[in-house]
Amino acid sequence: MEAAFGLVAAVLLLSSTLAASEFCLCRSDQSTAVLQKAIDFSCGPQGNADCSAILQGGGCYNPNTVAAHCSWAANSYYQNNKAKGATCDFDGAATISTTDPSFSGCTFPSSARLCSLLMKFHFTSMAALQD
Repeated sequence: MEAAFGLVAAVLLLSSTLAASEFCLCRSDQSTAVLQKAIDFSCGPQGNADCSAILQGGGCYNPNTVAAHCSWAANSYYQNNKAKGATCDFDGAATISTTDPSFSGCTFPSSARLCSLLMKFHFTSMAALQD
């Protein structure tokens, strides 16, 4: 009975976590110069973003717009650096969204909350079984 409850809890946790994925997306009301600055920082040496997908021939190159490339770069930066305290702001150019911007051939990485929550569930379940 306890195992069944644990399984149900894991499924509920998984479904709620997937729904709560976070993406860092650039705002459409910002100027091209502001968005380009966010790309330059994210894809530069300090940003640690993987911007290969928005290079010509990459899966997220099209649409070839500064706004689209900015969202990819900002999101990559945010996902790679948020554990170190990074935020999704870029001087007002970006914001957090729970709407997945992925499209055919271009999958945006989302928050790593799922992995940490499943690990927490695993260790909690193991401790309960040992009692």
